[in-house]
Amino acid sequence: MNKRLLPLLVALGCTAAQSQAQSPQLETVVDALKTPWAVAFLPGGLLLVTEREGQMRTAQPGGKPSAPIQGVPAVDAVGQGGLLDVITDSDFARNRTLYFCYAEPGENKTNGTALARAKLSADNKRLTDVKVIFSQQPKMESRLHFGCRIAETPDGKLFLSLGDRYKGMDKAQTLDSHVGKIVRVGKDGSVPADNPYVKTAGALPEIWSYGHRNSQGLTLDAQGKLWQHEHGPQGGDELNLIAPKFNYGWPVITYGENYGGGRIGEGLAAKTGMEQPVVKWVPSIAPAGLVRLKSAKYGPAWQNSFFIGSLKFGHVERVKLDADNRPAEQEKLFPDAGRVRDVREGPDGLLYLVLEGHGRVVRVKPTTP
Repeated sequence: MNKRLLPLLVALGCTAAQSQAQSPQLETVVDALKTPWAVAFLPGGLLLVTEREGQMRTAQPGGKPSAPIQGVPAVDAVGQGGLLDVITDSDFARNRTLYFCYAEPGENKTNGTALARAKLSADNKRLTDVKVIFSQQPKMESRLHFGCRIAETPDGKLFLSLGDRYKGMDKAQTLDSHVGKIVRVGKDGSVPADNPYVKTAGALPEIWSYGHRNSQGLTLDAQGKLWQHEHGPQGGDELNLIAPKFNYGWPVITYGENYGGGRIGEGLAAKTGMEQPVVKWVPSIAPAGLVRLKSAKYGPAWQNSFFIGSLKFGHVERVKLDADNRPAEQEKLFPDAGRVRDVREGPDGLLYLVLEGHGRVVRVKPTTP
């Protein structure tokens, strides 16, 4: 091997042994976007991208973004809020249905995370039959911690992550509020009968798990297990395996501290009845976007790994777990990518990254010698 190539291969996340089989590269597929937040995939290779300011656009790889799709409801694009995640229905080719979440404006400067369903017109120019199927309660006057990632289950339910809104962190531990929770609803907004708190007095029936801070990563693995990551405060980002009715601790336990220093609450990192993260990051990487790669297109080292964007350091974190869900491999990829807001696996089995600061969607292209 040319020794001068080794630093480049290491920077791309390849060991010397791996470099013979793969040397992944980033290639731009869409640019000229304004604060992109999420990407989804339409038939024929078309991409669907949200911009936090409130626009939704399509683009062919290598082409220019379309004009804004009409019919997107009003969003409260303040602070961390705006038009955020989007996914297509598993039967999109037949029903043209998609789901998106956003900061929904309320009264007296309040807002909250909402989940909407809509149909995309055949010409991809407008949304029709737009309906809000879930709305966070209570709304708050806050610019922070909207959460807002969506995952569809094989049996046709929807998970949605909800941040603690910063001002509502203590409510992450109570069941009379949606903030700091993961919720589960039907595609029409109905509450599934087997949700864990349906019969609990005083609890909101959509709640699936609680004790979360601000989750911008949510995905189902090949076995249908739900995985989530969330931002810690100053330190203490987490990757969690989510189960119904479990308490993930925030703000009672955390591996982080207050901004500028100082403990949070009692300064505990563990407590009986509260779940420990599968992986934690101290210092924080500010995670955004999450996928567990099913494809073998990058070789066995990457298959079944988690890929997580870092907003703070501008790289992609790869994490592979062993059979007992303990970290077995962990590395930093693409250290100069910029703020990575979303990470998805496309229908082609390749990884796609949304680079917020650069206004681009890029594809991780495997190459062979």
